[in-house]
Amino acid sequence: MSTELEAELLNAVEHRRNFAIISHPDAGKTTLTEKLLLYGGAIHEAGAVKARRAQRKATSDWMEMEQQRGISITSTVLQFAYEDCQINLLDTPGHQDFSEDTYRTLAAADNAVMLIDAAKGLEPQTRKLFEVCKMRSLPIFTFVNKLDRPAREPLELLDEIEQELGLQTYGVNWPIGMGDRFKGVFDRREQQIHLFERIAHGSREAKNTVVNLGDPQIEQLLEQDLYYQLKEELEIIDGVGPELDLELIHSGQMTPVFFGSAMTNFGVQLFLDAFLDYAMKPESRKSTVGEIPPTYPDFSGFVFKLQANMDPKHRDRVAFVRVCTGKFEKDMTVSHARTGKTVRLSRPQKLFAQDRESIDVAYAGDVIGLNNPGVFAIGDTIYNGKKLEYEGIPCFSPELFAYLKNPNPSKFKQFQKGVKELREEGAVQIMYSVDESKRDPILAAVGQLQFEVVQFRLRNEYGVETRLDMLPYSVARWVAGGWEALEKAGRLFNTVTVKDNWGRPVLLFKNQWNLQQVAEDHPELDLNSSAPVVSGSEPKSTKTSGNVRASLF
Repeated sequence: MSTELEAELLNAVEHRRNFAIISHPDAGKTTLTEKLLLYGGAIHEAGAVKARRAQRKATSDWMEMEQQRGISITSTVLQFAYEDCQINLLDTPGHQDFSEDTYRTLAAADNAVMLIDAAKGLEPQTRKLFEVCKMRSLPIFTFVNKLDRPAREPLELLDEIEQELGLQTYGVNWPIGMGDRFKGVFDRREQQIHLFERIAHGSREAKNTVVNLGDPQIEQLLEQDLYYQLKEELEIIDGVGPELDLELIHSGQMTPVFFGSAMTNFGVQLFLDAFLDYAMKPESRKSTVGEIPPTYPDFSGFVFKLQANMDPKHRDRVAFVRVCTGKFEKDMTVSHARTGKTVRLSRPQKLFAQDRESIDVAYAGDVIGLNNPGVFAIGDTIYNGKKLEYEGIPCFSPELFAYLKNPNPSKFKQFQKGVKELREEGAVQIMYSVDESKRDPILAAVGQLQFEVVQFRLRNEYGVETRLDMLPYSVARWVAGGWEALEKAGRLFNTVTVKDNWGRPVLLFKNQWNLQQVAEDHPELDLNSSAPVVSGSEPKSTKTSGNVRASLF
């Protein structure tokens, strides 16, 4: 590698930050995303999620159904510059029915921001997503939101995080009051009090007054009881709390905690400033040839998401690629690990929700959008130089199943195309009956909303009305060893066999009790709660590859 390229790659990695936001629905994830973009200068006015028609919609929620319901149901990428860093914000669905999409996005993230409602504390979806972050040892930054409303005591919230998640906590800033009396935060890094002026709906950057702790003018700016309470709580956390330890943060054992209100912009800029200092830069990634550092001279990356029809006018299909090593350049030719083919990467795009602009170069930590003419699948590795593949991304075990019917035969081609493209992008899993007379696809989903989204998109994007016939199953297990292992087991009771999109056998059970019965009657059967995956490849035969025992969600 030339000295010039080495210096270029080192500089690029040093100035890249990449993170995903995880939260329970209604914790304010989309609002926080908007405010980070506002302070990053990427937008000039933030739109509340439940905006009136006269107001603008949230930038990250680009799909019509998201704008109608005020929820995030797709992952997207928002890239912007802040200070001297290039930030890639991987926006994830807040709704629990789209946990699988969130998991795929976390596979591409270097850091996670855990958003918590100050009144509710840790909620079920937050706990689940934390477990995914823990599996990947992701650094986790905690933002305690909605301090402008009645909330739980800050010390109580820190204790809950420590007790339930097993994380050490370090309060980087500390709230002054809460609810109607929420006045601002104390920044422990600079030992300064930040008092904020409320802005209507927080649509623009908050004005803030900065005062050093102990400055006499505090008495004119802050009620005496709030000032004394702040000093008392700071004495407690200074006395019994741990010291900030970057090594523990980067290994996912300590979480820096920030307090604020995304809706009113209190504490958002302080969080962003500290994040740049504490966050993990792009790191080495595991591959089939070992750990590959981001400054490795040859380009490589992997596909973590596919999205069809982001631009309805052009019916496009975009592959989201996380750049892992080297330097990406427009029009470069790369090898496609799964197929062995060479692919020319023309018209690469910088992503900003639904908006795209052409780019010429990208580096480790960046996410780029590539046109996908049916070549890419989720988990695919693309590379230059020595062949390598990154770790694959498993499918979750679905809990809802339904035949998807097309009542209009004249729409057969559109129906087939829509099902194929939505399956490729991971909107839903597709299975089929082993009875050849039943040709309708079986939708397999984690939550009911996935079904609604598939039907909505088939109607709006492909012009096909569909009908669902629900099936009475709630548990799916893949058979390790494939059809051969299933035939050896003989007749199975209280289960039905279907095949996934790659022809592999999957057993469907009505409940966990039925699963337990089969497992006890046939201990030789190795049943997995996630689909076997080998470095992102999609098997073409009916045999399974590998013996994955991941139990996700």
